[in-house]
Amino acid sequence: MRFNYFRVSSDDQSIESQRVTLGGADLEFIDENVSGAVLALDRPGFATMFAKLRHGDEVAVYAVDRLGRDALDIQSTVRKLLDMGVTVNIHGLGPISRGVGEIILAVLSQVADLERRRIRERCDAGRAAARKALDETGRTHHGKASLGRPHAADAEEVRAWRRRTGSSIAKTAERFKLSVATVKRYCSAAVSEAA
Repeated sequence: MRFNYFRVSSDDQSIESQRVTLGGADLEFIDENVSGAVLALDRPGFATMFAKLRHGDEVAVYAVDRLGRDALDIQSTVRKLLDMGVTVNIHGLGPISRGVGEIILAVLSQVADLERRRIRERCDAGRAAARKALDETGRTHHGKASLGRPHAADAEEVRAWRRRTGSSIAKTAERFKLSVATVKRYCSAAVSEAA
């Protein structure tokens, strides 16, 4: 059987270009909003696929960095697959084989790992610049009044409305057009502040 594996690390990314490029498969496995820093077998989509793989199957991925961004994990994962008799087919490279294929994979996985470290460095530098500007001017270097995402609603207003009406978390989320998780977070913050 042919298995297509897709991974994207954020909400603003889509698997559609990967899907179009790889074409059809017997089964697809997807990890959405999952960082490449998470080990392959710790990702729900990849772990489910791995459990279904049998000798003679093929796993197709769009690029080495879709397997992950940890060089040792990528190499270890591909080695496990090859040991199981599973073909690993990376778009643009073709099937990875023992020997030369593993050497090429080792180099590309190191590049993916290096890029992950560069992304982290850029993010850390951006946060540091935002904090510095916020301390100096009251605004971040992008003109925002605070770090992070703006609140979708005033947490105290949400909590007060829920207490006043005796509404459930779900009803409160619906009323304020928030996710259930956000309402839970707002309500649990009040409990931890009171403790």
